[in-house]
Formats: sequence, C-alpha cells, structure tokens
Amino acid sequence: MFDTRKIFSIASGADFDQAALEVFRFQAEACTPYRDYLELLGIDPAGVETVEQIPFLPIELFKSHRVYSGSLPPQQVFTSSSTTGQIPSRHYVADLAIYEEAFTRAFELFYGPAQNTAVFALLPNYLEREGSSLVYMVDALIRKGGGGFYLHDHEELLRDMAAHSGPKILLGVSYALWDLAEERPGPLHGTIVMETGGMKGHREELPREEFHRLLCDAFSVPSVHSEYGMAELMSQAYSSGEGLFRTPPWMKVIVRDLHDPFGRLLVGSTGGVNLIDLANLYSCSFVQTQDLGTLYTDGSFRIQGRISGSEIRGCNLLVQE
Repeated sequence: MFDTRKIFSIASGADFDQAALEVFRFQAEACTPYRDYLELLGIDPAGVETVEQIPFLPIELFKSHRVYSGSLPPQQVFTSSSTTGQIPSRHYVADLAIYEEAFTRAFELFYGPAQNTAVFALLPNYLEREGSSLVYMVDALIRKGGGGFYLHDHEELLRDMAAHSGPKILLGVSYALWDLAEERPGPLHGTIVMETGGMKGHREELPREEFHRLLCDAFSVPSVHSEYGMAELMSQAYSSGEGLFRTPPWMKVIVRDLHDPFGRLLVGSTGGVNLIDLANLYSCSFVQTQDLGTLYTDGSFRIQGRISGSEIRGCNLLVQE
C-alpha cells in the first residue's frame, strides 16, 4: 500500500516530483490500461527518470477501459454525466477515505474549516445522482458545515440562506444558477457564489466573463468563484474570481501542444490541459483532458473551453482499438 501521507504532506516542488515518480512507477505496473498504453508507446517505465518524461493517459480511456490500480474491489464507481448516446466515464475508487481527504483538504485550503461553512447546493441530491463524485463531495461538505440541496425549490433555498448567519457558499451548476438569477432574488450578502460549470444543453453557452457578470449583477456579489473537477479526478481546483484557478499541492497542470500530445508548452501559452492528480493513487494520476487552457508562472491556470473535435484526440491508441 502506498503511504498517502506522502501525498497530502507535499510542501515543495521536490516533494511533488518525488511522489509523482513513485506513483508513476506503481501505476505503470498496477494499472493495466496505463501499462498497455506505455507499451504501445514504446516507453520503458524504468527509463522514466523525471516528471517531464511521464506520459499522460487520454481521458477517453475512462470510458472504454477499467482504469484501476487497486488490488481489492473498488468501494465506489463514480460516473460522468453524459448526453443521450454518449458513454459515461467510470472512475473506480479503491478507498473513499482518500477521496474524502482530498476534497476536504482542498476545500479547506481555499475556504477554511469545512465545519464552519454551510453549502447551499443547486444540484441534484445524492439519491437523484448517485454516481456523481461532485454530489458525493457536496453531500459530505453539507454534513460537515450545514446547508442542503435545493435544485428545484428556490423559495426554500433563499429562506434557509437568509436564516443562516455564518459563512456560506451558494454552489451550483451553471444553468441552475442562471435560473435562480432570472428570478432576481436580491442581494446575497455574505455569500460566496460558486459555479461548477455545466449548461449541459439546458441553456445557451455564454463566454465566462459574460456569464459571471450576469450572476454578479443578479446576486450583488463582487465576483463568482468556480470549482474545477471531473469524475476522473479525486481532487479539485478553485477560482476566487475571473476564472483563474489554483490547485492543491498534490495536483499540477501542464499545457501540451495540440499538434504534439507529448510536447509541453511554455507558461502563458494556450493548449491542451494535462493534469497530475496524485490523489488518483488507485486509478491513474496522469490524465490528458479534452480541455483547452493557459498556464501561468505561479502555477495558476485558466480554462478556455473544449478542444474542437475532442472526442478522439492525442495519441489515443487504446481508444481506437
């Protein structure tokens, strides 16, 4: 068993690199799709000596393969949301305690102790969307700090938020926040408004700046926070405004060249987003996503949208088998 304390105690770049190489060597042997992918690429894991040499697994493989490094049956399988006809991604979670530690530590890094902040969620509850990692996370945060799920009851939501005197977050998928904003509920004083993305065909897609301005005007808040996560990851990045995200210490963003999936771009350039999430210990920590992003010198990043034609991309050798 890998000692997860090494992951959650990372305090420097050197700590991260050492842990990342150890996780890579473990997953290169224990995760069958990743092992097969490395073999197809002609990469000998023993010859990988730096983090920069580690290949990233195309995220589509979470749809077509069992991306799993655990020796025991998984405790949970999280699934991505998908439109009709699409195959959802599946993330096999060996140990829910690792997921709970990852999302709690990340949340508290940016927002303080979870027990001190109530989360009012414009999301389906756990019974309505059992396989959602986001709903699982929010349900746990609500149990720690209070709040609740209110996707279909705006009147009760606003009443309960007004009655709560402590720190609070209104968190929701984008279309649900837009629905509430159209009702002009008045100023949400003392509230952080946080969107998690996801129009999912319910609404037209707006540029992030325009959508956030709409929410700021409707709720009289200075900025809109954002959460960046996905079913295939155990960790989340957060933005306190203007779409500028930051990661916890065990998570890192790399931007790749869209014309060369193994080529890394300099900071300030825009390209495909690769993610290292060391909390993905028992699946795969090195994921090539379908997102387009820009990385900055301090490690923060922006998501600029999706890569055009991203259903098949990169050196997706296994997907095309």
